[in-house]
Amino acid sequence: MTLPSTDEKLSQALTQLLAGQPTRTNGELTVTNLCLEAGVGRDSFYRSPIKDDFAACRTNVNTHKPETARLREEIRQLTAAHKAKRAVRVRAQRELEDHLHSYANQFQALTVDNHRLATENTRLLQHLDNPPTALHTLHRP
Repeated sequence: MTLPSTDEKLSQALTQLLAGQPTRTNGELTVTNLCLEAGVGRDSFYRSPIKDDFAACRTNVNTHKPETARLREEIRQLTAAHKAKRAVRVRAQRELEDHLHSYANQFQALTVDNHRLATENTRLLQHLDNPPTALHTLHRP
């Protein structure tokens, strides 16, 4: 026979493990994990009436293991597919960024060329409007 507080601790720990909310262990439904979660010794567990509930829960969990295994496999496959799609998206994003940088560089170069041509055009127009006098005298017959 165990103390009521020990039984309560074991019961709460069993509930936590079954709910998938362990605080001190990996969450597997084992006597060791139950005792660690409850903070009691194994001897207290074996004297407690909770051991019968625990055995029933383990039997129930073990009968559902194929479903659990199937779900874990499905999660693994979905995670792998998600990772592959994310890699494709990241690769496409990098390619788009590379194109963007290339276009930005081309735009900058065209802007510089445009400014240079505009300056040269202005100079040539000024030259047409105000030709140097020395050149005019050389071309006169």
